[in-house]
Amino acid sequence: MKVYKTNETKNIALIGNAGSGKTTLAEAMLFESGLIKRRGSVEGKSTVSDYFPVEKDYGYSVFSTVFSYEWKDKLMNFIDCPGSDDFVGGVISSLHVTDMALMLIDAANGVEVGTVNQFRYVDELKKPMVLLVNRMDHEKADYDNTLAGLREFYGNKVVPVQYPLGSGSSFDGIVDVLKQKMYQWKPGSAAPEVLEIPDSEKERAGDYYQVLLEAAAENDEGLMEKYFDQGSLTEEEMRDGIHKGMLDHTLFPLFCASAEKNMAVHRIMNFLNMVAPSPDEVPAPVNSEGEEVKPDASAPASLFFFKTTVEPHIGEVSYFKVMAGTVKEGDDLTNINRASKERLAQLYTVAGQIRTKAEELHAGSIGAAVKLKDVRTGNTLNAKGNNNRFDFIKYPEPRYRRAIRALNESNAEKMSEALTRMKEEDPTWIVEVSKELKQTIVSGQGEFHLRTLKWRLENNDKIEIEYLEPKIPYRETITKAARADYRHKKQSGGAGQFGEVHLIVEPYSEGMPMPEVYRFNGQEFKVQNRDTQVIELDWGGKLVFVNSIVGGAIDARFLPAILKGIMGRMEQGPLTGSYARDVRVIIYDGKMHPVDSNEISFMLAGRNAFSTAFKNAGPKILEPVYDVTVSVPGEYMGDVMSDLQGRRAMIMGMESEKGFEKLKAKVPLKEMSTYSTSLSSLSGGRASFSMKFASYELVPSDVQEKLLKAYEEQEKED
Repeated sequence: MKVYKTNETKNIALIGNAGSGKTTLAEAMLFESGLIKRRGSVEGKSTVSDYFPVEKDYGYSVFSTVFSYEWKDKLMNFIDCPGSDDFVGGVISSLHVTDMALMLIDAANGVEVGTVNQFRYVDELKKPMVLLVNRMDHEKADYDNTLAGLREFYGNKVVPVQYPLGSGSSFDGIVDVLKQKMYQWKPGSAAPEVLEIPDSEKERAGDYYQVLLEAAAENDEGLMEKYFDQGSLTEEEMRDGIHKGMLDHTLFPLFCASAEKNMAVHRIMNFLNMVAPSPDEVPAPVNSEGEEVKPDASAPASLFFFKTTVEPHIGEVSYFKVMAGTVKEGDDLTNINRASKERLAQLYTVAGQIRTKAEELHAGSIGAAVKLKDVRTGNTLNAKGNNNRFDFIKYPEPRYRRAIRALNESNAEKMSEALTRMKEEDPTWIVEVSKELKQTIVSGQGEFHLRTLKWRLENNDKIEIEYLEPKIPYRETITKAARADYRHKKQSGGAGQFGEVHLIVEPYSEGMPMPEVYRFNGQEFKVQNRDTQVIELDWGGKLVFVNSIVGGAIDARFLPAILKGIMGRMEQGPLTGSYARDVRVIIYDGKMHPVDSNEISFMLAGRNAFSTAFKNAGPKILEPVYDVTVSVPGEYMGDVMSDLQGRRAMIMGMESEKGFEKLKAKVPLKEMSTYSTSLSSLSGGRASFSMKFASYELVPSDVQEKLLKAYEEQEKED
């Protein structure tokens, strides 16, 4: 393969709702480019993109797939992204390393929830975007309705460059507004006839042309002046105006096609070849220091690794973008994330499993390397003189969690290794071995997401696993002040054990003052703050430990032991064995023995005094509550809201967003266990949601009673 310069490279993310035909379009493009001699199909499990066993079995994209081809002296790098929202990680990483998006819309379904979600990421990153209404040959295809839906969402930014002639079985041509030509396909013909626009279409074509002309002129003062002077622009000038509008994120050109029948695919390839921006035309990314890193091929090399796959007979394949400089086979680079050296023995451009050797890759290029020693997804490799680190990819919070266990205990370690490997391939999988819950928790983007993980473990790694309802990480706290004392005394010959601790506990909130006097059962206890330790607990919240001892009742050297005893009890609260938090403990008195007092004595005395006081301080259970945002078509709003209220949700607000209702609520994690499945069922798969931890809140009294009863029964069984 020839060496392509930065301005001869195009990087494009292929996105769209599941079922919009992205993988089929990728196949058609590769066929048109000559890289493959025969087109595969999703149904035939023979496409270049969906080549992993799970993708063939399920018939949908699980991973993003890089594919590159040469086209008219340009290197076209695409990343075919999964359409399901459960695999959004591939979309997010791909948009960060490409320079524009080609968004497919199903002509039969119009704007779908996946369209809206993926556009949100495009909009946040201000990426140029081309829209393609695909599947015009579908019996329910409706171009006009799809265009109306797109304009409802994106306004007049959506500007048709083409419109179809017919739809469904009668779809046989397009009118190309930019070229002012008609393309028509005869049955069984691969190439269209290029014809003049017939009289019956001239008025409609003229109206679309005027809109496109004005939209193109608006993006350049020189073009606008010429348009006012002459009333028209050349095709090349209009392309320049479209190009600038795309870069400014103010114009989204709209095309139409049938990728399955390879109708109009050649035309969209030509347009992208001429109008898609190259890496040096878009805003430069910034490194972790906030410095711009321009795609300068003469600078020291810097590579960002955005994707890893594990392929049979090869091992790890690592995909990267050359952020700066030029990289060649045999280059020695430094991994700034892991402080290790790495040699790039071989470089490739890829199309799925098809790898083409590349002698060198310039800034802006996307490539792959195999069997690297110590590279992980998200790492940066630098040549000498370069210290870039890139951490710009932020993945969404998980929305679905399950406990996982190997059915055969002997496979537990093997399962753990497989989960670690799969997280490298998809960073939106979160794996946590919870000491607190005594479970391995796998969190992902939805039920579909975790079902895929299970398929891969059982079919690829031959590890039978099961999902269990995950335990909830409850917390315990107190609601009022209480006091207790405890004497630990033990005599067993020789030196004994003696320690006595008097303490007060109370609920703690940030910045609250400490009283000088506490009253319990008509008795006053005066305290003096001699020293305070604020301990940030690993599980959230704080323990405030106050030394209020006067007169040397307890030697200061025993205070760490008392604190250790209290911390041990906070790790296993008295109500449900959950972690305790947000407690202030005041040690105000006690007793020592000149011979028998030691650290173990005061640790046990502190632990037991704290436990007694905690139980008398109105202990309550706290549960994790999440901020949940649901995006749902208006017709399903009532059902969705009723379902949330049945989950103890507190509705925080609603707003409309271009045909969808956005509902915000606070929902206990316990109630979100099956929400992904329920929401899909309620909305016919058209709604989506996101969730993020908000806070710990007191559980209602009836819920607390159930939890206490369940814990008691569990303790009896154990």
